[in-house]
Amino acid sequence: MLNAKLEKALNKQINEELYASYLYLSMSAFFESKNLSGFAHWMKLQSQEEYGHAMKIYDYVFLKGGQVELFAIPEPKKEWNSTLNVMEDTLAHEQKVTKLINDLVDLASAEKDHATASFLNWFVDEQVEEEDNATKILETVKMVSESKNATYMLDRELSKRTAD
Repeated sequence: MLNAKLEKALNKQINEELYASYLYLSMSAFFESKNLSGFAHWMKLQSQEEYGHAMKIYDYVFLKGGQVELFAIPEPKKEWNSTLNVMEDTLAHEQKVTKLINDLVDLASAEKDHATASFLNWFVDEQVEEEDNATKILETVKMVSESKNATYMLDRELSKRTAD
């Protein structure tokens, strides 16, 4: 059985994961409007992945006898000045989520809920991958930002991403 503190924190994390899904879908729409369908595809898959993270926590809360409480999802940003700005926001958001996950692990440890701490370790590992992916794309965008041809090639490369 989840204690009240952890249940509340996990419900907040569900909301954060749903917001991340919504944010990445907004980024996908932005890229579609700029005719960067590879970037849009990558972000759409990212959105789906974040939704999956929310559902993983959702299912866990019920598995542990808790109740899920859904909150309003804030409206995401819709416009960016450049591809570079989108990728900077992507990395910043992933860093924020990493902190939130780490805070959840700390709470589970403080509450001596070993099952929840173990469950959250999957998210800890996932965030390492998320930040690495965002960093690599951001650094590549920085390298190619002056070249339309290189941006086109990166867009094509990102279109090859498959769902995990």
